[in-house]
Amino acid sequence: MKAYLEELTALCQNTLVDNLGMEFTACGEGWLEARMPIDRRTCRPDGALHGGANMALAETVGGALSSMSVPRESCFRVFGIEVNGNHMKQAQGRYVVARGFFIHQGRRTHVVQVEIRDEFGTLVTVNRVTNMII
Repeated sequence: MKAYLEELTALCQNTLVDNLGMEFTACGEGWLEARMPIDRRTCRPDGALHGGANMALAETVGGALSSMSVPRESCFRVFGIEVNGNHMKQAQGRYVVARGFFIHQGRRTHVVQVEIRDEFGTLVTVNRVTNMII
């Protein structure tokens, strides 16, 4: 799986994912994790982590999880059709970790729950990402 994480990271070079400092860190059967720094790229002017950066992280994890579940030799593509989130606490520390797992894994749609926690394990945001498989 480490090779796959490195491949995902390489695919994201020179994209929003790369510009926000996201990196894929762990994966397993039906789940994926990524980390994003809390720094000048991801914060509001007051220094708090920007909710939009959290949403971008959630959509990145949800889309990548769906993509890794589709056979690589197929012609299928994954498109996000909805993302929503509830921000519950302000993140503390140097980074947040997003862990996505399937709620629904159908032939044409996937629903992924993504939980974002700060480096101390505090739940910061809960997201739901819906992807269409075409």
